[in-house]
Amino acid sequence: MTAWMIIAAMSLGAAPDGTAMTAGPPEQVATGFKFTEGPLWLGEGGLIFSDIPGDTIYRADKSVFRAPSGASNGLTLDREGRLLVCETKTRRVTRTEKDGAVTVIADRFEGHRFNSPNDVVVRSDGTIFFTDPPYGLPKGMQDPAAELGFAGVFAVRPGEAPRVLGKDFATPNGLAFSPDEKTLYVSDTEGKHIRAFDVAADGTLSKGREIYTLPVPDGLKVDAAGRVWCSAQDGVHVIGQDGKRLELIAVPDASNVAFGDADAKALYVTAIQSVFKVRIRESGILPGPGR
Repeated sequence: MTAWMIIAAMSLGAAPDGTAMTAGPPEQVATGFKFTEGPLWLGEGGLIFSDIPGDTIYRADKSVFRAPSGASNGLTLDREGRLLVCETKTRRVTRTEKDGAVTVIADRFEGHRFNSPNDVVVRSDGTIFFTDPPYGLPKGMQDPAAELGFAGVFAVRPGEAPRVLGKDFATPNGLAFSPDEKTLYVSDTEGKHIRAFDVAADGTLSKGREIYTLPVPDGLKVDAAGRVWCSAQDGVHVIGQDGKRLELIAVPDASNVAFGDADAKALYVTAIQSVFKVRIRESGILPGPGR
Protein backbone atom coordinates (compact mmCIF):
# COMPACT_ATOMS: atom_id res chain seq x y z
CA MET A 1 0.00 0.00 0.00
CA THR A 2 1.43 3.39 -0.97
CA ALA A 3 1.74 6.26 1.49
CA TRP A 4 -1.13 8.22 -0.01
CA MET A 5 -3.39 5.16 0.10
CA ILE A 6 -2.61 4.81 3.78
CA ILE A 7 -3.56 8.45 4.32
CA ALA A 8 -6.81 7.99 2.39
CA ALA A 9 -7.66 4.98 4.51
CA MET A 10 -7.16 6.79 7.80
CA SER A 11 -10.30 7.76 9.64
CA LEU A 12 -11.22 11.42 9.84
CA GLY A 13 -11.72 12.93 13.27
CA ALA A 14 -15.23 14.36 13.27
CA ALA A 15 -16.75 16.97 15.54
CA PRO A 16 -17.87 15.86 19.01
CA ASP A 17 -21.48 15.58 17.81
CA GLY A 18 -20.36 13.23 15.04
CA THR A 19 -20.93 15.68 12.20
CA ALA A 20 -18.10 15.57 9.67
CA MET A 21 -17.03 18.68 7.79
CA THR A 22 -15.61 16.51 5.03
CA ALA A 23 -17.56 14.50 2.48
CA GLY A 24 -14.92 11.83 1.92
CA PRO A 25 -11.27 10.92 2.49
CA PRO A 26 -8.30 12.80 1.02
CA GLU A 27 -7.42 11.89 -2.55
CA GLN A 28 -4.00 12.47 -4.05
CA VAL A 29 -4.00 15.01 -6.88
CA ALA A 30 -0.29 15.04 -7.74
CA THR A 31 3.01 13.92 -6.26
CA GLY A 32 6.74 13.86 -6.91
CA PHE A 33 7.66 17.41 -5.89
CA LYS A 34 10.29 18.78 -3.48
CA PHE A 35 8.17 20.88 -1.09
CA THR A 36 4.69 22.01 -2.10
CA GLU A 37 3.03 25.18 -0.82
CA GLY A 38 0.63 27.98 -1.77
CA PRO A 39 -2.29 26.14 -3.42
CA LEU A 40 -4.61 28.46 -5.36
CA TRP A 41 -7.77 27.78 -7.34
CA LEU A 42 -7.90 29.85 -10.55
CA GLY A 43 -11.44 28.98 -11.60
CA GLU A 44 -11.37 27.80 -15.20
CA GLY A 45 -7.59 27.72 -14.91
CA GLY A 46 -7.81 25.00 -12.28
CA LEU A 47 -5.34 24.53 -9.45
CA ILE A 48 -1.81 25.90 -9.23
CA PHE A 49 0.68 25.56 -6.38
CA SER A 50 4.28 26.35 -5.48
CA ASP A 51 7.23 24.00 -5.22
CA ILE A 52 9.54 26.24 -3.20
CA PRO A 53 12.93 24.49 -3.65
CA GLY A 54 11.91 23.58 -7.20
CA ASP A 55 11.56 27.31 -7.94
CA THR A 56 8.41 26.54 -9.92
CA ILE A 57 4.66 27.09 -9.86
CA TYR A 58 2.91 23.98 -11.15
CA ARG A 59 -0.56 23.06 -12.36
CA ALA A 60 -2.30 19.97 -11.00
CA ASP A 61 -1.32 17.98 -14.11
CA LYS A 62 2.35 18.72 -13.23
CA SER A 63 2.78 21.07 -16.17
CA VAL A 64 4.75 24.24 -15.43
CA PHE A 65 2.74 27.39 -14.82
CA ARG A 66 5.81 29.57 -14.12
CA ALA A 67 9.52 28.91 -13.79
CA PRO A 68 11.56 30.34 -12.29
CA SER A 69 9.11 31.57 -9.68
CA GLY A 70 11.41 33.35 -7.25
CA ALA A 71 11.05 30.25 -5.05
CA SER A 72 7.39 31.18 -4.66
CA ASN A 73 5.44 30.31 -1.54
CA GLY A 74 1.98 31.80 -0.91
CA LEU A 75 -0.26 32.65 -3.88
CA THR A 76 -3.57 34.48 -4.15
CA LEU A 77 -5.65 36.64 -6.49
CA ASP A 78 -6.43 40.31 -6.04
CA ARG A 79 -9.83 41.91 -6.64
CA GLU A 80 -9.11 42.15 -10.37
CA GLY A 81 -8.08 38.52 -10.67
CA ARG A 82 -4.36 39.23 -10.91
CA LEU A 83 -1.91 36.77 -9.38
CA LEU A 84 -0.04 37.82 -6.23
CA VAL A 85 3.07 35.85 -5.34
CA CYS A 86 5.20 35.71 -2.21
CA GLU A 87 8.70 35.13 -3.56
CA THR A 88 11.03 33.56 -1.02
CA LYS A 89 14.26 33.83 -3.00
CA THR A 90 13.79 37.41 -4.19
CA ARG A 91 12.27 38.42 -0.82
CA ARG A 92 9.35 40.32 -2.30
CA VAL A 93 5.63 40.27 -3.09
CA THR A 94 4.75 40.64 -6.76
CA ARG A 95 1.66 41.04 -8.92
CA THR A 96 1.30 39.61 -12.41
CA GLU A 97 -0.51 42.01 -14.71
CA LYS A 98 -2.99 40.96 -17.38
CA ASP A 99 -0.28 41.30 -20.04
CA GLY A 100 2.09 39.06 -18.08
CA ALA A 101 4.31 41.85 -16.78
CA VAL A 102 5.43 41.48 -13.16
CA THR A 103 5.01 44.42 -10.78
CA VAL A 104 6.83 44.54 -7.46
CA ILE A 105 4.28 45.31 -4.74
CA ALA A 106 6.67 45.24 -1.79
CA ASP A 107 10.34 44.34 -1.37
CA ARG A 108 11.46 46.68 1.41
CA PHE A 109 10.24 48.25 4.61
CA GLU A 110 11.83 51.57 5.50
CA GLY A 111 14.73 50.77 3.20
CA HIS A 112 15.37 47.26 4.57
CA ARG A 113 14.76 44.11 2.57
CA PHE A 114 12.07 41.73 3.80
CA ASN A 115 13.08 38.38 5.26
CA SER A 116 11.10 36.10 2.94
CA PRO A 117 7.42 36.91 2.36
CA ASN A 118 5.44 33.75 3.06
CA ASP A 119 1.68 34.07 2.61
CA VAL A 120 -0.70 36.74 1.37
CA VAL A 121 -4.36 37.74 1.46
CA VAL A 122 -6.28 40.66 -0.07
CA ARG A 123 -9.05 42.63 1.62
CA SER A 124 -12.05 43.76 -0.41
CA ASP A 125 -10.73 47.34 -0.53
CA GLY A 126 -7.59 46.10 -2.30
CA THR A 127 -5.27 46.24 0.70
CA ILE A 128 -2.70 43.43 0.60
CA PHE A 129 -1.71 41.76 3.88
CA PHE A 130 1.27 39.41 4.10
CA THR A 131 3.52 37.62 6.58
CA ASP A 132 7.31 37.79 6.59
CA PRO A 133 9.03 35.03 8.61
CA PRO A 134 12.74 34.27 8.08
CA TYR A 135 12.32 30.80 6.54
CA GLY A 136 14.02 31.83 3.30
CA LEU A 137 17.19 32.86 5.16
CA PRO A 138 19.61 29.97 5.84
CA LYS A 139 20.23 31.05 9.45
CA GLY A 140 16.86 32.61 10.12
CA MET A 141 16.86 35.90 11.98
CA GLN A 142 20.57 35.36 12.76
CA ASP A 143 21.46 35.27 9.07
CA PRO A 144 23.84 38.04 7.95
CA ALA A 145 21.35 38.84 5.17
CA ALA A 146 18.55 39.58 7.65
CA GLU A 147 17.94 43.33 7.54
CA LEU A 148 14.71 43.91 9.44
CA GLY A 149 15.53 42.35 12.79
CA PHE A 150 11.99 41.03 13.29
CA ALA A 151 9.39 38.79 11.68
CA GLY A 152 6.19 40.70 11.09
CA VAL A 153 2.82 41.08 9.47
CA PHE A 154 2.57 43.86 6.88
CA ALA A 155 -0.06 45.67 4.83
CA VAL A 156 0.20 47.53 1.53
CA ARG A 157 -2.66 49.83 0.58
CA PRO A 158 -3.00 50.72 -3.12
CA GLY A 159 -0.52 53.44 -3.99
CA GLU A 160 1.18 53.41 -0.58
CA ALA A 161 4.35 52.01 0.94
CA PRO A 162 4.22 48.86 3.13
CA ARG A 163 3.61 49.37 6.82
CA VAL A 164 4.12 46.96 9.67
CA LEU A 165 1.05 45.79 11.59
CA GLY A 166 2.73 43.61 14.18
CA LYS A 167 6.20 42.51 15.27
CA ASP A 168 5.42 40.25 18.25
CA PHE A 169 5.58 36.99 16.31
CA ALA A 170 8.13 34.20 16.28
CA THR A 171 7.35 33.05 12.74
CA PRO A 172 4.11 34.53 11.34
CA ASN A 173 2.88 32.27 8.58
CA GLY A 174 -0.67 31.74 7.28
CA LEU A 175 -3.29 34.47 7.43
CA ALA A 176 -6.93 34.92 6.45
CA PHE A 177 -9.88 37.21 7.11
CA SER A 178 -13.21 36.36 8.65
CA PRO A 179 -16.10 36.63 6.16
CA ASP A 180 -16.96 40.15 7.39
CA GLU A 181 -13.26 41.15 7.30
CA LYS A 182 -13.41 42.43 10.87
CA THR A 183 -11.02 39.74 12.12
CA LEU A 184 -7.62 38.67 10.80
CA TYR A 185 -6.33 35.22 11.77
CA VAL A 186 -2.56 34.62 11.80
CA SER A 187 -0.78 31.35 12.49
CA ASP A 188 2.58 31.47 14.25
CA THR A 189 4.49 28.30 13.41
CA GLU A 190 7.08 28.34 16.19
CA GLY A 191 4.53 29.79 18.58
CA LYS A 192 2.31 26.75 17.81
CA HIS A 193 -0.87 28.77 17.88
CA ILE A 194 -3.37 30.82 15.88
CA ARG A 195 -4.16 34.35 16.94
CA ALA A 196 -7.13 36.52 16.01
CA PHE A 197 -6.95 40.31 15.70
CA ASP A 198 -9.54 43.01 15.25
CA VAL A 199 -8.83 44.92 12.04
CA ALA A 200 -9.46 48.66 11.60
CA ALA A 201 -10.28 50.28 8.28
CA ASP A 202 -6.67 51.45 7.93
CA GLY A 203 -5.41 47.91 8.62
CA THR A 204 -4.35 48.47 12.22
CA LEU A 205 -4.52 45.29 14.30
CA SER A 206 -5.73 45.28 17.90
CA LYS A 207 -7.01 42.99 20.65
CA GLY A 208 -4.78 40.09 19.64
CA ARG A 209 -5.83 36.88 21.33
CA GLU A 210 -4.73 33.28 21.07
CA ILE A 211 -7.66 31.16 19.92
CA TYR A 212 -6.15 27.74 19.27
CA THR A 213 -2.94 25.73 19.73
CA LEU A 214 -1.69 23.04 17.34
CA PRO A 215 1.58 21.44 16.23
CA VAL A 216 3.54 23.37 13.58
CA PRO A 217 0.67 25.46 12.16
CA ASP A 218 1.20 26.76 8.64
CA GLY A 219 -1.23 28.07 6.00
CA LEU A 220 -4.87 28.68 6.83
CA LYS A 221 -8.16 29.71 5.22
CA VAL A 222 -11.60 30.70 6.54
CA ASP A 223 -14.83 29.34 5.07
CA ALA A 224 -18.11 31.16 4.43
CA ALA A 225 -19.39 30.33 7.92
CA GLY A 226 -16.28 31.67 9.67
CA ARG A 227 -14.60 28.34 10.45
CA VAL A 228 -10.80 28.26 10.29
CA TRP A 229 -9.05 25.49 8.31
CA CYS A 230 -5.38 25.36 9.29
CA SER A 231 -2.67 23.04 7.99
CA ALA A 232 -0.35 21.52 10.57
CA GLN A 233 2.09 18.72 11.25
CA ASP A 234 -0.67 16.23 12.09
CA GLY A 235 -3.16 17.27 9.39
CA VAL A 236 -5.70 20.00 8.73
CA HIS A 237 -7.51 21.31 11.80
CA VAL A 238 -11.05 22.61 11.28
CA ILE A 239 -11.83 25.09 14.04
CA GLY A 240 -15.19 26.57 14.97
CA GLN A 241 -15.77 30.19 15.93
CA ASP A 242 -15.80 29.08 19.58
CA GLY A 243 -12.18 27.93 19.23
CA LYS A 244 -13.03 24.22 19.43
CA ARG A 245 -11.81 21.68 16.91
CA LEU A 246 -14.53 20.31 14.67
CA GLU A 247 -12.44 17.86 12.70
CA LEU A 248 -8.88 16.75 11.97
CA ILE A 249 -8.30 15.84 8.33
CA ALA A 250 -5.66 13.13 8.05
CA VAL A 251 -3.03 14.65 5.76
CA PRO A 252 0.19 14.63 7.81
CA ASP A 253 2.77 17.38 7.28
CA ALA A 254 0.20 19.64 5.63
CA SER A 255 1.78 22.96 4.64
CA ASN A 256 -1.14 24.97 3.24
CA VAL A 257 -4.76 24.78 2.13
CA ALA A 258 -7.07 26.40 -0.41
CA PHE A 259 -10.73 26.09 -1.28
CA GLY A 260 -11.51 25.20 -4.85
CA ASP A 261 -13.73 23.62 -7.51
CA ALA A 262 -16.63 25.50 -9.07
CA ASP A 263 -18.78 25.16 -5.95
CA ALA A 264 -15.95 26.03 -3.51
CA LYS A 265 -16.64 22.71 -1.77
CA ALA A 266 -13.20 21.22 -2.20
CA LEU A 267 -10.19 21.70 0.03
CA TYR A 268 -6.80 21.38 -1.65
CA VAL A 269 -3.94 20.53 0.69
CA THR A 270 -0.22 20.76 -0.03
CA ALA A 271 1.94 18.31 1.94
CA ILE A 272 5.67 18.01 1.23
CA GLN A 273 5.94 16.02 -2.02
CA SER A 274 2.22 15.83 -2.77
CA VAL A 275 -1.06 17.69 -3.19
CA PHE A 276 -4.36 16.28 -1.94
CA LYS A 277 -8.04 17.09 -2.45
CA VAL A 278 -10.85 16.63 0.05
CA ARG A 279 -14.48 17.29 -0.76
CA ILE A 280 -16.19 19.27 2.02
CA ARG A 281 -19.82 19.76 3.00
CA GLU A 282 -19.86 23.54 3.35
CA SER A 283 -18.62 26.24 0.98
CA GLY A 284 -15.27 27.91 1.34
CA ILE A 285 -14.36 31.41 0.14
CA LEU A 286 -12.55 31.78 -3.17
CA PRO A 287 -10.19 34.75 -3.66
CA GLY A 288 -10.40 37.18 -6.55
CA PRO A 289 -13.26 39.05 -8.27
CA GLY A 290 -16.69 38.65 -6.73
CA ARG A 291 -15.43 37.73 -3.27
